[in-house]
Amino acid sequence: MTSRNFKLLLIAAGGTGGHMFPAQALAEAMVRKGWRVKLSTDARGARYAGGFPHVVQIEQVASATFARGGALAKLGVPFRIAGGVAAAVQAGLRDRPSVVVGFGGYPTIPALSAAQLLRIPSAIHEQNGVMGRVNKVFAKKVHAFACGTWPTDLPAGVEGIHTGNPVRASVLERAGAPYIPPGDYPMSVLVIGGSQGARILSDVVPAALANLPEALRTRLRIAHQAREEDMERVIAAYAEAGINAEVQPFFNDVPRRLSECQLVISRSGASSVADISVIGRPSILIPFAAATGDHQTANARGLVEAGAAIMIPESKLEAAALAEQVALVLDNPGGAVQMAHAALRYGIPDATGRLVEIVEHLAGNPS
Repeated sequence: MTSRNFKLLLIAAGGTGGHMFPAQALAEAMVRKGWRVKLSTDARGARYAGGFPHVVQIEQVASATFARGGALAKLGVPFRIAGGVAAAVQAGLRDRPSVVVGFGGYPTIPALSAAQLLRIPSAIHEQNGVMGRVNKVFAKKVHAFACGTWPTDLPAGVEGIHTGNPVRASVLERAGAPYIPPGDYPMSVLVIGGSQGARILSDVVPAALANLPEALRTRLRIAHQAREEDMERVIAAYAEAGINAEVQPFFNDVPRRLSECQLVISRSGASSVADISVIGRPSILIPFAAATGDHQTANARGLVEAGAAIMIPESKLEAAALAEQVALVLDNPGGAVQMAHAALRYGIPDATGRLVEIVEHLAGNPS
């Protein structure tokens, strides 16, 4: 039996971790079920594809966005996208997918357009509570629309399916890991900023933790993800405050660090919120103010309303205010445990399974 006898899933995802991590989760699940899987992305997205199963074929496509570059670059955007669509159609004719699933971002345009032209069953998974631009364009053209955050602001006539946000296998392995509440011993605080906008966390978090009472401050063990250009000053700020801190531009073992920490201070990207809730940890969330449609505030709202997280708008993020909220969690073990349990109740560990059901339904019921 040749590989072409197996059903093929084409996953299309843009070049950020927020799109790529749930795409990776679906790829892992479909490979386990015996499907062939291809990933369609651009050069930026390919940098996030290292965690995909090695059997997943990565196809880089030509795409572009109107959001970056000068006037001349913007004039070339339609031509680059058209070239990507033509290439995707040719690829689909050579090796026809059974289903195409888009996870958002401009690099999904060629694959979703080809699916429409070739009449291939297709779906979209929107991670955020506010739809991305590309997903909004294709929302009425796909056969199923899955929502990672509920409720999601959907166009009239589009019926969403609440799947939750798929998490990677490394997160699922630690789903519901026992929570060690804060106490009179070294306590771990994880600071993660996502791929964008983390500078304000580097500005404020070290200063906030330095403001904590000495008895609490000296028990902290910080793991702080910071941009390379910010690392030197962040390291210096923690050292000056006498705080034990590990500062890196990227942590490859976030699931382990999440499972071992007493508190998370994080942006509220969809994948971060999903990871925090599936593992079940108290969090302080600072939505990225420049996120399209303020979608990170929408992402955080569910955890906050569940009693699992504290949200501080970026406009109100000051060292004193953040220090007060950190102390509120770490000086209150009972409350921290309640937050951890509330996060678990909010999480959807079987989100990937729900998305797999949609893919298998579309493969069996093309229309």
